[in-house]
Amino acid sequence: MSGAAGRVVVGVGGSLGSLAALRAGAEEARRGGRRLVAVIAWEPPEGEYLYLRHPDRAWAAHWQDDARRRLDEAFAEAFGGVPEGVEVRCAAVRGRPGPALCALAHRPGDLLVVGARRGARWAPVRRYVRRCAVCAVLTVPAPRPPKGAARELRRARAADFALRV
Repeated sequence: MSGAAGRVVVGVGGSLGSLAALRAGAEEARRGGRRLVAVIAWEPPEGEYLYLRHPDRAWAAHWQDDARRRLDEAFAEAFGGVPEGVEVRCAAVRGRPGPALCALAHRPGDLLVVGARRGARWAPVRRYVRRCAVCAVLTVPAPRPPKGAARELRRARAADFALRV
């Protein structure tokens, strides 16, 4: 199934753009008979430099497990589980997202899929993969919110979200 055509590597971060990328990546993989590789990159919250000064394997394992959990949640949100008709491999990679994605999508026949927030000017991952990837890159925009939803959310207060019994 994952023949000479390469793989479809998708960057997952939990944003609406990355969920749209996951859906688009699964469709590309299904259409081309390719393997879908879903990738979430993570780093210790204190940063690699401080972690290396005071390494703690249990702490690193905790954040690795958290990344895997977030990847599972992304599949649940996007598809309700693992999509059918597609060979899926999941990877929680320690490192910065851009370099991690480019390292996995290292074959010219691969397709790298990343999500994009609408109107995002500062998009370091997207810029990095467009500059450094050796394969084709597909950028998938986040879905538009319903008309008027952004205005309503700006007016919302914390009390509007309180559970009413």
